Formats: sequence, C-alpha cells, structure tokens
Amino acid sequence: MTENANDYDVIIVGAGISGINAAYRIQTQLPAGTRYVILEGRDNMGGTWDLFKYPGIRSDSDLHTFGFPFRPWDEQKAIADGPSIVKYIKETAAVYGIDQHIRYRHKLVTANWSSDSQSWSLEVDANGESRRLNSSFLMMATGYYDYNEPLQTTIPGLENFKGTIVHPQFWPEDLDYSNKKMVIIGSGATAITLLPVLAEKASHVTMLQRSPGYIVSLSTVSPLDNLARALLPSWIAHTLIRWRFLVQGYLFFHFCRAFPNAARKLIRQGTLKQLPKNVPHDPHFVPNYNPWEQRMCACPDGDFYKSLQEGRASVATGRIKTVTDRSIELENSERIDDIDIIITATGLKIQLGGGAKLFVDGQEVNPGQKFIWKGLMLQDVPNAAFVIGYTNASWTLGADATAQLVTRLIGHMRQKGMTSAVPRIGSSEDLQPMPVLNLNSTYVEKAKDVMPKAGDKGPWMPRRSYFTDIWNAKFGDINTGLQFYRVST
Repeated sequence: MTENANDYDVIIVGAGISGINAAYRIQTQLPAGTRYVILEGRDNMGGTWDLFKYPGIRSDSDLHTFGFPFRPWDEQKAIADGPSIVKYIKETAAVYGIDQHIRYRHKLVTANWSSDSQSWSLEVDANGESRRLNSSFLMMATGYYDYNEPLQTTIPGLENFKGTIVHPQFWPEDLDYSNKKMVIIGSGATAITLLPVLAEKASHVTMLQRSPGYIVSLSTVSPLDNLARALLPSWIAHTLIRWRFLVQGYLFFHFCRAFPNAARKLIRQGTLKQLPKNVPHDPHFVPNYNPWEQRMCACPDGDFYKSLQEGRASVATGRIKTVTDRSIELENSERIDDIDIIITATGLKIQLGGGAKLFVDGQEVNPGQKFIWKGLMLQDVPNAAFVIGYTNASWTLGADATAQLVTRLIGHMRQKGMTSAVPRIGSSEDLQPMPVLNLNSTYVEKAKDVMPKAGDKGPWMPRRSYFTDIWNAKFGDINTGLQFYRVST
C-alpha cells in the first residue's frame, strides 16, 4: 500500500462488539504500523446494543463469554442490559485507543476488488458525501440482520387495528404504555425480554405465540463466582468464571442435541416449578421441535415466570384469524379484547454485510450462491472476511475466532510475500450444501437464499464449537481451500 491517507491495510466495517474485537486483534497480532480504520454507518459505536431502544433490552447470553476475552466483564451480573453493554464496549475501545480509528457516519455502499491492484476500492457514503477508500483486506463486522427493515410477516387484519402498532426494532422513545393493555406477537428472545419489563407499568401484557419455544431461567449472580472473586486474584477468578460458562454452555447444548427427550423432560420440570397453577404447561410451553433446534430463550432470575405468577402477564397460543379495531381473534376461537398496543416481535431480517454490494473485477458477488471457507471467507472472493458468530453460544466467541484467524492469515501472507488469498473449490470436489447457521428458526429458514452455504467436508464444513474453532484459528491448516497469489503492483 502507498501512504495515501485513504489507503489502509485493513478496513473493518462496523463498530459493534465484533468490530472492536477485530480492531484489538489487528493492533496486537499484526506488526506495529499496520494501518486500519473502522467504518460505522451510524453516529455511535455499539451496534445492536446502541440501535435497539426497547424497554429491557439485554443480552440473551452471559457477558463472561459474550464480553471481550482480553478485557473481562467484571460485573457480578452475568446478564447485562443494553446501556451497560454499550458502556463496556466504549470503555474498551477507549482503553486500547481503538476509538481513534472509528469514522462515524461512514456507510459502505460498494466494495470492488481489483486483481490488477490487488486491493479493495470502497465507495463510502460519508455523511451524505461520496468518498473512496482503498484496502488490502476487508473485514465485514456488520452483524447478521438488516438495521433498517425488520422481518416482514403477514398478520391478517392488522391494518384494521385502531390502537398503536410498534416493532421493537424501531421503538418510539415517547411511547407511554402506562396502564395500557398490550399484546406482544412473537415468542423469541425479544418477546421474552419485553414481557416482564412492560408488565411493570402496563395494565396487562399478553404474549401471543403461534407456537411455543423453550424458556430457561438463568441466575444472574452466582455465589460460587462471588467466592472466586473474593478469594482469588482477579485475573484467575475471571478466567475460571469464563471457562465455567464456556464449558457449561457447551455441555448443555450437546446434551440437548444428543438426548433430546431427556432435555425436554429436564426443561419441563424447570418450567412447571415456576408456572402458576392457572397457566397450563400444554400448549403454551410444549414446542414442536427439540431443544436447541432453535435458539433457546433465557430469562434472568425467572423474571418472565414471575410476571405470570403475579398475574400481570399471560400467554396465549394459536394462529391469528384476524385483527379487528381493538381485538385479536384466533383460529381456535379465543379472543383478546380491548387492546391498546400491539408489539410485533416477529423477528429480524437477515442481511450479510450491512447491505453493501461486493464486486470482484466488476462482477457482482451473490453471497447466497457461494460456499464459505472456515465460516468466514466467501468462495472466489479475495482478501475478505465476514464475521459470523454462533447461534448456540455467545456471538463474540465466533467473532474472536474469526478475527484471530484473519490476523494469522494476513501474517502468513506477508511472510510468504503473497498479496491475496482466495477460497477456491477444486474441480474434483463434490460439496453438498449445508446451512451455515445450525438452526431451523423461521428467520433463518427465510434467509436461505441470502446467507452463504457451508459444505459437508474439509474447510467448507460449518463451524462446530468455539473450542475447535479457536484452536484452528491459532494452529490449524490455513492453506487447504485457499489459492494464494503474488502480484506486483
């Protein structure tokens, strides 16, 4: 690269937790003087946690594994609210000087790889002005959903409703729901998060679900962890706590997949202990899929079930027949009347790369038609990585495995004098496509044509777990499936 002010070794797109983590790895694992910049389309860092403003926004996995491994989460509560997570991200970026590398209101529009110059040329909307940046390597840390448009779903007769309709992704800051009767349509993590918080002020909140999911209570404070903090040096205590959550989550996930009937029974027992007598377990808490075939919802300290116990909230299960001016009629003849506010918590629209268009030598890249190498690089796309975290564990674990593999790959290329690395599928390889996200949730199923495909063998296989992925990032084979080029520019 030349020393032009707009030329970089690495450009990171996105200043959320994945982008800040990637920046730290670039600073610490690549030689001093490596030039990088973070492009952030919005006016603040934090990604999801700064975008979503709905009441009670929080993590649905523990912060000891969701947080940065190089700067441990030191609060007692394992589950944190959105503002606390944003504060943690900002403090981390400031401590390591990463915040000085962020360009806000810089939205990536297009990125075009040139084989002649062996670099990416990025067209960026910089607060309304078009700018051009160049980079040897591109990291897309934009998350996995569309910030501007939620998942579209058909709710019969919703246009007839005379009250207020809100989607959590665009929560109005001035919405007063005190003493209002509310219905949340949906049963995912957002609905489980919203219900207990809304029930504190609303007259009543009903979660209306087409089909139920698994809801597991998670203690936010562990006496064992507090004992470790009291008796051990902080770095040892943080390490032990992080590893406890890592191993515990790994074992529970694989227990659920290996012994689904036993897992169903275990979750049922936990649910029955917390349900009030007037709320039946069947049909409201009997999913039609096995545990961890879809993402499991966590409720901190059983707050969801406490709202049911106190009578401030309820659950209804069934398909919507129609929505009227103030009611919802279900196909099973049940009705919910006198509704003031409907919350459509019906999911996120999956989007790769923040909606930016990618080109290789002028030819547009369709990620949905490509296989993905080691869960991060698209087939036939040089020097570009997509940060895709885990769906069955904390997102940041996968993000960090990606960042460490990218820095290792860049270091390897520099050592060998290579200018580009391109994932290639050999002519003799017969890959069978597999989903890159190992869930059958509705929003994942609807995005099959958007997300790249994993394969059934070699470096094209989907990610398995953090333990294998972080080992592969640090020590695994980084040659198979890649074609390296040395081009003089």
